[in-house]
Amino acid sequence: SGSGTPLPPLAPYKPLSCRLVDIASASNFHCFKLRHFHLDLRLNFAVKEITGWQVLELVALQPGVQTLVLDTHPSLLIHSIDCKVPGSTGAQDISPSLTYRIWWLDAELTCGQTRPLVFTQGHSVCNRSFFPCFDTPAVKSTYTATVRVPEGVTVLMSASRSAYSKQDRVFQFSMEYPVPAYLVALVAGDLQHVDIGPRSRVWAEPCILTCAVSKLGGSVERWLNVAEDLFGPYVWGRYDIVFLPPSFPIVAMENPCLTFIISSILESREFLLIDVIHEIAHGWFGNAVTNATWEEMWLSEGLATYAQRRITTEAYGEAFTCLETVFRLDALHRQMRLLGDNNPVSKLQVKFEPGINPSSLMNLFTYEKGFCFVSYLSQLCGNVKRFDSFLRAYIEQFKFSSVVAQDLLDFFLGFFPELKESCVAQREGLEFERWLNGCGPPLCEPDLSAGGVLTGPVQSLCDLWASEPPDPEAIANFNLSSWNTFQTVLFLDRLLDRSPLSHDVMGQLSRCYSAQLDEMNAEVRIRWLQIVVRNSFYPDLPRIRGFLHKHVSGD
Repeated sequence: SGSGTPLPPLAPYKPLSCRLVDIASASNFHCFKLRHFHLDLRLNFAVKEITGWQVLELVALQPGVQTLVLDTHPSLLIHSIDCKVPGSTGAQDISPSLTYRIWWLDAELTCGQTRPLVFTQGHSVCNRSFFPCFDTPAVKSTYTATVRVPEGVTVLMSASRSAYSKQDRVFQFSMEYPVPAYLVALVAGDLQHVDIGPRSRVWAEPCILTCAVSKLGGSVERWLNVAEDLFGPYVWGRYDIVFLPPSFPIVAMENPCLTFIISSILESREFLLIDVIHEIAHGWFGNAVTNATWEEMWLSEGLATYAQRRITTEAYGEAFTCLETVFRLDALHRQMRLLGDNNPVSKLQVKFEPGINPSSLMNLFTYEKGFCFVSYLSQLCGNVKRFDSFLRAYIEQFKFSSVVAQDLLDFFLGFFPELKESCVAQREGLEFERWLNGCGPPLCEPDLSAGGVLTGPVQSLCDLWASEPPDPEAIANFNLSSWNTFQTVLFLDRLLDRSPLSHDVMGQLSRCYSAQLDEMNAEVRIRWLQIVVRNSFYPDLPRIRGFLHKHVSGD
């Protein structure tokens, strides 16, 4: 705002509460209160099908409501419906056969390649093809489930309590806290566990369990304790982690009580650390307090990213957190250059048309622009500890409910009345409305100078490689093997940004680093291979084949 460039005019303000319509849901969720639902399921691995029935406990919110509309998918086969009259139990029983949006993996596609595995992924609107539901984050309820399985199969769900009858091969689950439909999750297969803390265990196929435990043992409880010191009690009881095969469609998913994580992340200690801490942060931001519409996913991801970085700052220091933030903000600006400054997906309040999957609009702006806005709110307080107190109060106020941005901002200004009196929401160029509905990069970014001790050497090495010609003696003073993963990937990303590079420089880079990078994790190797492709450096193309063979075939 200080550059002299005229700011675009703001659109007229509309109260967000008036727009609480989820166009990603075809249900009439506003007509009913969903108290509880029960799933009774049978898993048939032979035909890759889940069958069963469902009971919903509903209360009409409007007089004279005659119709219940739930979100489903055409592949969800509903055989019969029994609707009990109002004044009785108010419940509706549905007997569905469930076949779609369930990932059935043949044995050769699992980590162990000996037994099949099945899992669900509900975010954002996929669980409507798992069971009929109000598939909107605006609706939360408790649930229970009974799951019958073949011998030798272990079932896990995102539930706070579980039990198992070995004789009947029946698993019982109960989620005693209200959650939205997208946070109901199931995984079943050859899964074993090891306890890694008083309220945490790691689940995985036997072939990767030891590795997973060695990477996380002793850390998860520490991270939970730091998070509780910052944001208040962890309300979900258990915090377990299950590692899934590389075909899991995302890196991690914050299912309550049971985080799903892709097993390939085990290669990188730093990326694993960040991803687990981010999912822990969702226990407060996203799961306990949820965005009411998918148009405001930043309320979950932006706040969780801020909370994640508060945790890493307390646990690992400000320099490490600033390094990771610089790496992510570099990626944000890279995406900005690709999309353009006026692309509407760069808004925090993204508008989408009916029929669009909200997940397709998730991008770095949801995380990093959201993080920058939350950081700006923290900066307005003048003290990060004061903002920690606000976040604890925010969680306590809205726990187990769904909110819109106006709820957060009204509570913020009520918590800090001096900021409301000084009209910070209308500060020119930094208006809250501009943060929410303006396109482009963040209006401001936090001070990351504390990371200079880690980012400085990265930039210095990049500058040496950009000089004509590069000075091999000066370059030899930098040892990538002594860097952490985020330093190395930041270096490679910035080299990629400077591409195309000359063939001579690529040859020098390959001689200096390619053999060394081959021994590093996939996050590092894939970035070097992107540089190879971008610069058409044919001598290193065989490395791409080897990388793809390992990570596509699982060898």
